[in-house]
Amino acid sequence: MISLRKRFVTNDKGKQVGVLIDMAHYRRLLADLEELESIRAYDAAKAAQGKAVPFERAVKQIERSR
Repeated sequence: MISLRKRFVTNDKGKQVGVLIDMAHYRRLLADLEELESIRAYDAAKAAQGKAVPFERAVKQIERSR
């Protein structure tokens, strides 16, 4: 698990409205998110038990839905 140092952005009233993370952690979060999206798409396809779609068409459909 990644250990993050908490650094918050606050508004003029002191309310936390954002968080700062270093670029390495940000890139890792993006990579993990993409992997999670792939896993969810796979799980949805398995659950649908429908007709197979060619890979290229599936990728285009996924990209359009982002």
